[in-house]
Amino acid sequence: MPIYDYRCDCGLRFERLMGLNAPAPACPECGEATRKVPSRPALHGQADAGLSREQMPQTWRGTYNGNREYLTAMQRKWDQRQRLEDRHPELAGDTRPVAAHEGRYEQVPLRAGEPMITPAAAPEGGQSHGHGHGHGHSHGGAAGGA
Repeated sequence: MPIYDYRCDCGLRFERLMGLNAPAPACPECGEATRKVPSRPALHGQADAGLSREQMPQTWRGTYNGNREYLTAMQRKWDQRQRLEDRHPELAGDTRPVAAHEGRYEQVPLRAGEPMITPAAAPEGGQSHGHGHGHGHSHGGAAGGA
């Protein structure tokens, strides 16, 4: 059975679950006759706020090497997101500039004002060689590095 909207001359508007050809019910307030009125539109689905700043591509490779169609579509989406964030600042998230987004910061970008991740300590017998990923291989050559 569908839900119908009804209105009375006393100003009351209400909904009822009624059969397709059932007569209009009496007004629950005054008992007078009612008439069917157009229903309000129903919105189905889920609202999409679009990509946040963190979800936008951060590298040349992430933009498919600068693909023009992809960049145009992303610019349109970003403009829509910016307008939404202007109206609803709580959606903006972390707006601090990204200082680093590659290497060890690929999954969690370094933002302005955050401490840098220090390289892991060199494992016993190995030494760090200064390029920052701290996996412990040594520069001393084979078999002990003498």
